[in-house]
Amino acid sequence: MQLIVGVKGTGKTKTLIEEVNKASKETNGVVICIECGRKLTFDIKYHARLVDALEYGVDDADKLYGFVCGMLAGNYDITELFIDSALKICGDNIEAFEDFVLKVEKITSQHKIECVIVASTDPGALTEKTTGFIRPVNA
Repeated sequence: MQLIVGVKGTGKTKTLIEEVNKASKETNGVVICIECGRKLTFDIKYHARLVDALEYGVDDADKLYGFVCGMLAGNYDITELFIDSALKICGDNIEAFEDFVLKVEKITSQHKIECVIVASTDPGALTEKTTGFIRPVNA
């Protein structure tokens, strides 16, 4: 589990796009990228499965967790999971977002799935529950 966190304009989405495209070339499994709105359509290569959370009514942390679990349950070949704008999907609720991160970390580690979650916020806004997952942008 990795969190890419930073304020707007710090290169988070660019890093995500590069990693999704790299993973989709290198994996023997399925790469999933969940986005908030259709903003990555022309940036993510067709090898990765790009899914707009809003299209399915996913607009809070509980729905996002259920959405992720449904994808994992429906496809045992998923090897990488990327989620862009996760805090925004969670209604900009830091506490709900952090609980979501912990639950996703548990389920993805059980299934040996690499997971990268992107959130637009100051890293200092997160608590010690999730700061251990933060990695620098472009690292």
